[in-house]
Amino acid sequence: MPKRATAFLLTVFFFLILSANVLTGCNSRGSSPGKPVEAPIIDGKEAWHVIVAGGEPEGVAAALAAARNGMRTLLVEKGGALGGLMTLGMLDFLDMNYGPDNELLTRGVFKEFFSEMGNGFDTEEAKVWFLKKCEAEPNLTVFLDTDILAPVMDGVNITGLVIKRDGLEETVRSYTVIDATVDADVAAAAGVPYTLGTEDYSLDVVSQGCTLIFELSGVDWNHVARFLNDDSSGATGATGTLAYGYGPEARNYKPADENTYLRGPNISRQKNGNVLLNALIIFGENLLDPDSYQDCVDRGLREIPGIVAFMRESFPGFENAAFVGAAQRLYVRETRHIEGEYRLTVTDVLENRDHWDRIGHGSYPVDIQPTGPGNLGNVIGMPDIYSIPFRCLVPLKVDGLLVAGRSASYDSIPHGSTRVIPVGMVTGEACGTAAAYSVANGVTFRQMSADPEAVRRLQEQLVKQGAYLNEYTPPKVAVMDHWAYSGVVVMRELGMTQGGYSNDYRLDETVPHRWALQSRFNMMMGVINARTADRGLRQIPVWEVRFQHDNITVADVFITAAQGASMKDESQKAGQGGAGSPVAKEFEDGDDAKSYLISLGILSDGVLEHYPDTNAAATTGQLLYILGGLYNYLMN
Repeated sequence: MPKRATAFLLTVFFFLILSANVLTGCNSRGSSPGKPVEAPIIDGKEAWHVIVAGGEPEGVAAALAAARNGMRTLLVEKGGALGGLMTLGMLDFLDMNYGPDNELLTRGVFKEFFSEMGNGFDTEEAKVWFLKKCEAEPNLTVFLDTDILAPVMDGVNITGLVIKRDGLEETVRSYTVIDATVDADVAAAAGVPYTLGTEDYSLDVVSQGCTLIFELSGVDWNHVARFLNDDSSGATGATGTLAYGYGPEARNYKPADENTYLRGPNISRQKNGNVLLNALIIFGENLLDPDSYQDCVDRGLREIPGIVAFMRESFPGFENAAFVGAAQRLYVRETRHIEGEYRLTVTDVLENRDHWDRIGHGSYPVDIQPTGPGNLGNVIGMPDIYSIPFRCLVPLKVDGLLVAGRSASYDSIPHGSTRVIPVGMVTGEACGTAAAYSVANGVTFRQMSADPEAVRRLQEQLVKQGAYLNEYTPPKVAVMDHWAYSGVVVMRELGMTQGGYSNDYRLDETVPHRWALQSRFNMMMGVINARTADRGLRQIPVWEVRFQHDNITVADVFITAAQGASMKDESQKAGQGGAGSPVAKEFEDGDDAKSYLISLGILSDGVLEHYPDTNAAATTGQLLYILGGLYNYLMN
């Protein structure tokens, strides 16, 4: 038989074996049996089917899934242990996701961990757990203490990584790569577009503060539990290994570093009796820069002695507390948000939307942690359940690559929910399983993301592996039936309204003060100006208002919105060669402005009944509806 024909038959045979593995699942629960698969050959050298960058929990889940589905898999981690934030970052207080019937939504590899280790686990034992799980897989190789220097690119295709271990650089090649680094470093280096922090909705680009978790000895756990369980507050509590509270006490702390903040801590108890505290939030650093990152660590270490002294005096049960040490890694909540085939929105999350290409579910609150000492964060809303599309893991512009974890394709606001570890591990397992399907079936991730049959087979395999993937009718949130809800949607996407844990936007309550209108309007006009920059001379000009009174009326809302809407006329004049600075149209009174808004379609006949008196005090619903309509008018 000719050599080319022999090679072709071998290729077909290998393809069929891989297809059988990924369709049946080598072993949906636990390790892959038998000997490791043979290495693929790329450019005449042994290579890998899948390389996973980053030994975070998401990366371990991805590597286990790929290996269990018959892929020769390499997991590359820069640290000396697996588990990342859970181990080196000491974050063992997990943010759980339960569905409408209190069912655990994040299963698969995460459930394996949770069932064996629990919440408030011992971080040293977790290091052992992650390593043993990987060592049990014959198809999985782990490189620890290994730096990732660069992606290997062939046009728009990623084909491996340049790494450095034992002081030597080498190139490792593969058919697919999964970026499970916390900041999507590989994706960014490969050319995937992304936004930073709040860049996608705000002119003031900031990120949620980071935390240096630290360890204390000498804490009287029984005293802590009695205090937190007996204080009649629903915001505090304690179990045998977890505790949360001390918020009122923490607010009295005066930091030496004014760009830090002590929140009410999440506390966990380790097997040696020491406790870990997620409490200190640090602001003002570019955490993508190594020097800035180290400066953040150093600032945290300088602040902790003052915190411990304060806790001894102010936290019952901490009278004999002593500092033991701090985490090797920061808890970094937010940096990059890659742009993928689909970008998850806060409306997706808070309307409990399902997606045809779901690879997992979440339900954690949209929890935006503080971005600075003057901003203590807020809860945008509370979902019952939402699904995460496979398309969110498929980045734009680069093929052969998936992104797992908090830096996947989510808008900044919904990332407040999707950033938690259990959801991240679900995305990691989906990436590993999808990589196996891609290799076995000779299709790209982008092709998979547009192919309902490929996604269906991926979903079937995930379910075999223990994933919870249910098609459901989205539970309807009460606010969706409010007449002003369309305004809520727009302003929520802009980060300018929030419903808290109860999804109560107080739409029928009177606008509390001038800032509710003035700040929202001025910020929104700034965002519109920035987003219409590509219109050239027709860019919407900035227009700001200032009020001297707090009793905001419907007329105030109408006149402000009408003046803002008139900026579109000013931009059109500029586009036609008009001269001079833009000036808003003048209106005689609220009724005059109302007529103008009706003529533009910002106010429709269907809502006029909700504005019966222009001289009455405005409600939040009346305000949000008008501002939402104004935004849509100026942007379209």
